[in-house]
Amino acid sequence: MKPWLENLALIAATFWIGGLWVVGIVAYELFKLIPEAQLAGSIAGQLFKMMAYVGMATSIYLLIQRVYQFGTNALKQGFFWLIVLMLLLILISHLGINPLLEKFKLEAMPKDVMESVFADRFATWHGISSIAYLLECFLGVFAILKIR
Repeated sequence: MKPWLENLALIAATFWIGGLWVVGIVAYELFKLIPEAQLAGSIAGQLFKMMAYVGMATSIYLLIQRVYQFGTNALKQGFFWLIVLMLLLILISHLGINPLLEKFKLEAMPKDVMESVFADRFATWHGISSIAYLLECFLGVFAILKIR
């Protein structure tokens, strides 16, 4: 195996997982620093969307790199399945939960979604999304520990 492919995998995984943690911390701080929750949420949403794209691209690269390096033995590695699980969390959040949250926001207009009849449903799905993101962050730590 070419060492530069392994090094690229390590760099990509570190960038992705580190980015997950940074965006989570920054999003939390946004709501403390910006008085208008709608604006803070919009900025945080863009950051989460960016990390979803980074996560999709990186996880696909890591899976391909593992199969290239280890063949079918990659399927026996915990790292491979951690990345698959993280990719599934990204896809569920980005393609399933986030469009639902956007729908609630649009239907609530011109009000803020938290002042509308959709507040409870929005809060529930937002909570599920937050748990999925936090789970992805912690799985990422394990992935970094298992990458080599």
